[in-house]
Amino acid sequence: MVWSILIGGLVLIALTGMPVGIGLGLIGLTILRFVVGDGESLAITSVWGVLSDFTLAAIPLFIFMGEILLVSGVSSRIYSALAPFFRRVPGGLLHSNIAVCTVFGAVSGASTSTAAAVGSVAYPELRDRGYDKPLVVATLAAGGTLGLLIPPSLSLLLYGVTQGVSIGRLFLAGVMPGLFLASLFMILIYFKCRRAPELTGKQLPETPWAARLIGLLKIWPIAFIAFAVLGTLYMGWATPTEAAALGVLASIATGFAWGQLDLRKLFGAFLTATRVFGSIATVMIGALILSQSLTILGIPQQLVGTMADMGLGRYQVLIAVVLLYLILGCFFDGISLLLMTVPIMFPVMMAAGFDPVWTGVIITILIEIGMLTPPVGMNLFVLTAITNGQVGLGGAALAAIPFWIMMLVAIAVFTWAPSIVLWLPELVMGVN
Repeated sequence: MVWSILIGGLVLIALTGMPVGIGLGLIGLTILRFVVGDGESLAITSVWGVLSDFTLAAIPLFIFMGEILLVSGVSSRIYSALAPFFRRVPGGLLHSNIAVCTVFGAVSGASTSTAAAVGSVAYPELRDRGYDKPLVVATLAAGGTLGLLIPPSLSLLLYGVTQGVSIGRLFLAGVMPGLFLASLFMILIYFKCRRAPELTGKQLPETPWAARLIGLLKIWPIAFIAFAVLGTLYMGWATPTEAAALGVLASIATGFAWGQLDLRKLFGAFLTATRVFGSIATVMIGALILSQSLTILGIPQQLVGTMADMGLGRYQVLIAVVLLYLILGCFFDGISLLLMTVPIMFPVMMAAGFDPVWTGVIITILIEIGMLTPPVGMNLFVLTAITNGQVGLGGAALAAIPFWIMMLVAIAVFTWAPSIVLWLPELVMGVN
């Protein structure tokens, strides 16, 4: 009966467009009422236990920080500073899209805000220079996904809070994979544009190296924001929540002194961050209720037992998890998918012998793939909206397929060499 309620409820959510958090909560409450029997009070206890966690306060703060940077016009300054370095490279400013998304992701923590901030600056510039429009959107959508992986990462933060995994280790673990993915994207652009130079348009005029370095030094406030968040966290001066608060203060100071922030934009960023966190909190509460109902019934343990009975090896389990996320990523946005699946997938991955920090990075990459997968590929939606209909969702999705494949390649590489993910956290924080 429980599987009928669970699967039927998820199908209903996907088909009707019901808010995911409400749908998950209703499924969990239905199971607690009719399968467990008068177990609703257990859901209240579970929700309160997580929502009262001090670390959770870092989530709205990081969202607020990202919104401040988005409205401050910081992305345009980063773009102007980095673009001259890629003038002579096949692909030209397409490489700038990836590089700027990487830098902006290191201070924003979110995927769609990174794609929107960089896309609003880059798309008009590249369109006017004659670049292939679907490819421009694809590079921006792929680059935007790096905001979910490179710390401070909203996805890794939620994963750590809900599963009790060290936030510091998760943030450190996201650095090398994020840079690796950015490199893969640039390599892909290089060979694609070298084979088809017509994909790129007019190049920037030659800029002397001295001018390039001076331009690069002018974006030092980004390093200031990154240190306010990550430096204080890794040096042990601040908890994740305190580091997030410092990031907000640093973003406000930078926005007023260096960007285009004013009180009206700051208040608008606060309202937007409040709405975004409200949506995430709703999904989190619904997922916690569902997770509690499934845990009481021992569903994760049953899955682990079924796995053992089937004789599945650890890599077969991983392949099954990857396929599941690829399918669900077509129907759910990244954060909803994370909160909905991790309570079940986490014990399965642990039973298969995978490291919890490594697992968090892999699940984040799988969620990133969903950001590029129609019909609910959020990055594609955001960027096609920025083009004002000049690029359709289908064309953008088709152009994004090679980047989608690169993410799967990255997962294969990290499975073959998990030290790429775990080396930095073990170096800085020691071996668990």
